[in-house]
Amino acid sequence: MTDRVALSVLELAPVERGAPEAAAVAGAREVARWADRAGLRRFWVAEHHNSGGIASSAPAVLLAAVGAVTERIRIGSGGVMLPNHPPLVVAESFRTLGALYPDRVDLGIGRAPGTDPATAEALRRVPVDRFDSEVDDLLGFLRGTFPSEHRYEHIRAVPESRPPQVWMLGSSVQSAQLAALLGLPYAFAHHFFGARGAAAALKTYRESFRPGPALSRPHAMVTAHVVCGEDDEHARWLAAPAVMSALGVGGAGRTDPFPTPKEAAAQEWSDEERRKAEALFAEQAVGGAERVARRLDELLEETGADELMLTNNVTDVDERIRSYERVVELFDRG
Repeated sequence: MTDRVALSVLELAPVERGAPEAAAVAGAREVARWADRAGLRRFWVAEHHNSGGIASSAPAVLLAAVGAVTERIRIGSGGVMLPNHPPLVVAESFRTLGALYPDRVDLGIGRAPGTDPATAEALRRVPVDRFDSEVDDLLGFLRGTFPSEHRYEHIRAVPESRPPQVWMLGSSVQSAQLAALLGLPYAFAHHFFGARGAAAALKTYRESFRPGPALSRPHAMVTAHVVCGEDDEHARWLAAPAVMSALGVGGAGRTDPFPTPKEAAAQEWSDEERRKAEALFAEQAVGGAERVARRLDELLEETGADELMLTNNVTDVDERIRSYERVVELFDRG
């Protein structure tokens, strides 16, 4: 495989049809324990709302629980969708995490609300065109760097702690440019089904990068949807529920719990649905060890990413961990 890059995990706490959502949250902690023992660099959790299929709705709360069952791995958000939250609340939440788990906290921030318009409004949705100024406010609260006579000059984010490492998240050249302008590390969300443009975004990020208080040179990570099975057939069997949901096969919805692999296998797929599923598999890294190694090599070569973050929606926690274990074994073999 390509020269070793740091490996991390993005956890969504996927919910299986018929299973309690609380089990998905407990499963996230089990994956975190494994990642910590396995020597991975980061364990991030996503933010999704009003979704029956993803139980990760409150990143800071979940990260507090994850920090308590891990020892060395960096814990963070992948990400906090900033338009959903007042910047001061985010700063206070992640400063609290920093006080609890010093030098281990990342704060990945994104622009998308991660939900439907009504839920976004209930969460405190602000216009997207205010995102840049909201980022400035968040950095000001975290760093205590508001200029004289700024309206927030005398507001302090409590408690005092070392600020988290702030990452800009995105899936476009626009987000890459903002990360570069602010001198922040950048994480590209290639794991979205149908995602495009990782290489172009990371190229723009590097070419436009301006050193800042947090970073003197560009540093980029790419997140991929990775299901590494015993063989290609097993991997597709594990990944089918997520693809079934993404494509709406059999009436499955993006906000519904994921069907089981058995249910997905029993579903009648049209030729067109199978063709689309294969296209989604090909974009990501789904297969046995050989196929996954080849696809991750391609992705790292295309993007030149400094780090690789793995994620998937496999609802069986043991199978999810074993999939990640196979990838770690691939990288250890070189």
